Amino acid sequence: MYEKLRRHLGKVVAGTAMAVTGTAIMVGVTLPGTAGADDTGGRATGTVRAEGENGPDAQGAPEPGTVASVPPAGAKGVGTDPLTDDELKRAEALALTPPARAAYRDVEGERGPQHLATVLAEPPPAEADAPAPPRRAEVRYYDYGRDELITRTVNLDTGKVESSHAQRGVQPSAHPGELREALQLILVSPLGKGVREDYKDATGKALTSPDQLWFNGDVYRTYREANVPAALAKCGEHRCVRLVTKIRNGSWIDTRNLIVDLSARTVTRVG
Repeated sequence: MYEKLRRHLGKVVAGTAMAVTGTAIMVGVTLPGTAGADDTGGRATGTVRAEGENGPDAQGAPEPGTVASVPPAGAKGVGTDPLTDDELKRAEALALTPPARAAYRDVEGERGPQHLATVLAEPPPAEADAPAPPRRAEVRYYDYGRDELITRTVNLDTGKVESSHAQRGVQPSAHPGELREALQLILVSPLGKGVREDYKDATGKALTSPDQLWFNGDVYRTYREANVPAALAKCGEHRCVRLVTKIRNGSWIDTRNLIVDLSARTVTRVG
């Protein structure tokens, strides 16, 4: 009776508040897939590693890459205008060549890092007063093979990568692709049973795909929590997210007590 009442109350949750406090009761479930965590290192924050250390990971040497042509300059913005579509494509092609891509892993464990964002970069201090400084793009990726944030600055005028560095313990906001993978892990987890049943009760249909729900969320940040379960102690070093979900054109389904560790591919119940 308690479980049934809990699930039905979850249907009417309103708003998208992301904070959950109180004593946490956790259950950890390991799901199929590769664990991308580097469990040998400590919980370092902002540890910078030189780009030259970005070699193939422990899963084997990268496959031979093919040379791809870089998109032409195309339409260009002016000054502090947002990056144009052409500039975005060019920046991302310049930032990551095929041979380098093979050394990284995305959120699904496939070759190539997880793209997070591409934004206009601030000009360096030496160019602060220049009338027309070069346009630069900052491209951010996440490597699930090493749990590292990779940031590369591309000069769109010269076509060169001017800087590149990797950091551990730095967790920018989640990309929609990461949130979708988190929801998929919930749906195949035993802990997602209540979510599946709530959807069935409300629609009469089986919930089999993240595309059947509206969802949003962000990185689960342990320093905002009153109590952090042991299963989530590595969040911050690992990439962990919390979701809010809603039936399309329907009621909310409460998933805020299910935290997904995307690095370890586990789902843990809190609260």
